[in-house]
Amino acid sequence: MYDSWLRLGFDTVRLGLEAQTVVALRLAKLSQGGAAAQAEAQRMVTEKLEAAAEAAMTLATGGTAERVVRDYRRKVRANAHRLSRG
Repeated sequence: MYDSWLRLGFDTVRLGLEAQTVVALRLAKLSQGGAAAQAEAQRMVTEKLEAAAEAAMTLATGGTAERVVRDYRRKVRANAHRLSRG
């Protein structure tokens, strides 16, 4: 019983740390300005809306908080990878 809560807690902390990396990478990109920064700003807003809707749907259809965190982490890691390449 406590194992699943502990795992969720650790995964949530990891999500927070990974998200901080993406925030730093995005701020660096946005600070450069230009078309790439504008596209990144639009992408950021769109992604957040889509992720929130997907999380709500996951929970509404019987999904778990663990699933929501796992999905968010996958997306955050993909953003970190994309942004770190340039």
